[in-house]
Amino acid sequence: MTEYNVDADLQYLDEVQDFVRDQLEAYDVEPKVLFQIELAVEEIFTNITSYAYNPDVGKATIKCIVQKDPLSVTIQFLDSGKPFDPLKKEEADTSQEALLERTGGLGIFLVRKNMDDVTYSYEDGKNILTISKKLG
Repeated sequence: MTEYNVDADLQYLDEVQDFVRDQLEAYDVEPKVLFQIELAVEEIFTNITSYAYNPDVGKATIKCIVQKDPLSVTIQFLDSGKPFDPLKKEEADTSQEALLERTGGLGIFLVRKNMDDVTYSYEDGKNILTISKKLG
């Protein structure tokens, strides 16, 4: 498992995306699957930068491991910000009216829809959100 430590600041989103892509580079990931992973990474990191330490900036750790049998990736996002389980949030309203009003919660909805598994835990003062996706 490799990890990347970064300030939880949106200016580092591209670096976080590059870190994840670098871990997947050798596995010839289908473009659609790579897009789904990148979308999930963007949503989760953006939530950390927007809410975990607001208005301050803290640290985030991204851990990534690729398993070979079956071929899949697991990515963990860790932060020491305010405890928050996004999976307990009410399911996003995806009706046309709600989408036009931008009621929130759509990011985690997209993560759940595009990943094979999403879990949350709070351990040793850290939020830990883990996503997994089959690659082949």
